[in-house]
Amino acid sequence: MGSREVGLPETVGASGLPDRVTIWEVGARDGLQNESSVVPVGVKLEFLDRLADAGLTVLEATSFVRPEWVPQLADAEELLAGLARRPGVSYPVLVPNERGLDRALAAGVRHVAIFASATETFARRNLNRSLDEQFAMFEPVVARARAEGLDVRGYVSMCFGDPWEGAVPREQVIGVGKRLLDMGCSQLSLGDTIGVATPGQVTALLAGFDDVGALAVHFHDTYGQALANTLAALQAGVRTVDSSAGGLGGCPYAESATGNLATEDLVWMLDGLGVEHGVDLDALADTSAWLAGVLGRPSPSRVVRALRG
Repeated sequence: MGSREVGLPETVGASGLPDRVTIWEVGARDGLQNESSVVPVGVKLEFLDRLADAGLTVLEATSFVRPEWVPQLADAEELLAGLARRPGVSYPVLVPNERGLDRALAAGVRHVAIFASATETFARRNLNRSLDEQFAMFEPVVARARAEGLDVRGYVSMCFGDPWEGAVPREQVIGVGKRLLDMGCSQLSLGDTIGVATPGQVTALLAGFDDVGALAVHFHDTYGQALANTLAALQAGVRTVDSSAGGLGGCPYAESATGNLATEDLVWMLDGLGVEHGVDLDALADTSAWLAGVLGRPSPSRVVRALRG
């Protein structure tokens, strides 16, 4: 890929936005788990190291799911054993159940996440549980993790639309989310798994939660709405945004899905709005361009393509 010096957007602030946003980088887990071939653990370790060099302080590293479910992340123990952990950088991992938590604890993990569904169909397809039964699976995981002093994040998928059920009632999403928070999750990440949300939906859903400060958002860009939805979330008081370096990742439920919100695209918008985030866009764009070369295809991020050709 070519390269040119990174320019920065003109900063013009807007009212009603947080002073600072935490970027929860999911590329190494949510991004790479969707690759058709397994990425070598050495590449993953360099990726995580370069992301930390770029100033990202939350790097979701891997997932302790069964290897036959997600073979791309079967190297979780090896990756964590080789990880050069940085002071001030958190490396959360996804754990689906108590066995996953056992593996995370053995690996010295201090921050875990669970992955719930806002809909009945996806709960059954993804977790082999009903909407209500999923909580019985998560309760001992959260209780044990908290007893061990771990921080626990709760993901909620299909918050804005489900490929089998269509539109998802907001009250249903709020009910699932509040149960996870009451269970002991310190943060709730609301996911637009198939990328169908629009800003009005985002504003309406967030208004149903008592403490927006405990919420994060996780948007896919299937219909080109991820940045608009993120801005709506920031205006509603959200201060943590999930994104994936270079726009890595995709949605297996929609053929037109273009993956996660790209971290570079998010950083460009935040820079233009004068919202602090601590990330070096130049170093981040270099990292995503490097990884795109390793993967053998252009980066989906529009900012990476604009800056790195």
